[in-house]
Amino acid sequence: MTSVSKNPAKPPLEMVLPATSANLGPGFDSLAIALNLHLKIEAHPAPEFSIAAVGRDQLLCAQVRDNLIFETYQEILESHHRPVTPLALGIKNEIPIGKGCGSSAAARLAGAALASHFGELSWSDTQIFEESARREGHADNVAACWLGGLVVVQSPTPAERAHVRAVQIVASAPWQFLLVVPAERLSTKVARKALPDHYSSHDAVTNIQNALLLSTAFTQGRHDLLRAALSDRLHEPYRTALCPLLEPMRRLAAENEEVIGSVLSGAGPSVLLILHSDAQRSEIEKKVDDALLESKLSGELIFTAIGIGTSVRQLHPAIIHPGDNS
Repeated sequence: MTSVSKNPAKPPLEMVLPATSANLGPGFDSLAIALNLHLKIEAHPAPEFSIAAVGRDQLLCAQVRDNLIFETYQEILESHHRPVTPLALGIKNEIPIGKGCGSSAAARLAGAALASHFGELSWSDTQIFEESARREGHADNVAACWLGGLVVVQSPTPAERAHVRAVQIVASAPWQFLLVVPAERLSTKVARKALPDHYSSHDAVTNIQNALLLSTAFTQGRHDLLRAALSDRLHEPYRTALCPLLEPMRRLAAENEEVIGSVLSGAGPSVLLILHSDAQRSEIEKKVDDALLESKLSGELIFTAIGIGTSVRQLHPAIIHPGDNS
């Protein structure tokens, strides 16, 4: 990491942002959960922009050009006519990038929080969240990343000029979660292009009922309600061809009592399995591996749990001078 100034105008910042999984089947653009996988960032004022990255997708995270964190940070400061302080970032990443696990939402929130801090915008939590959601284009992943737990969001249309509403429904859940992550990435823009412009009233009503049942299942901790609620008719049927892991994981859920259900994680291509709390990981792992082998597919298995929201704290500048041996 590049050495930084001995007397930075603002103290360094540390952030820990969770991965997220949106939609959860029927909750299209309205429900999401935080997962216990994280993007950890330390940011220091520096003579020039630089990144030292470790962890998952290390090379992608270390790119200074076309970096969503830096792009968001600079665009916000320039739009508010504030000087852009170069930053040195230390990144430790656990979130799969471009695979439906909320990596862009975490990057947007990080960039907005950095702009507020180092650009002396003094934004409230609400302002950081709303700016990030506006830039992301949909608020579900951003809300889950910021608040943690299971969240419900209401996003106004641009013509409404209203605020995004986001509420945490529950902070924890009595289930395990398993991400099945393919090697290939899928652009959210491509996944959205697969969706129709219109839906039947029957499909719309079914999804409303299932989404309400899903949120009730989480608040009451009832796996029987959750199993009945995970069916979707608004996005998953149209994305199946882009997300080949979905069908074999659905069959696995239907055939195994330990697996409550399977859904696309966000827009895909990863699939999120919801498991009973007492499910044996080694047994589940074997069954998933067998299902993938039978379908001639492959995927990484990441066991996780529902996570807490973003944490942000200032670090004492006297102890943070990367590369300084004096």
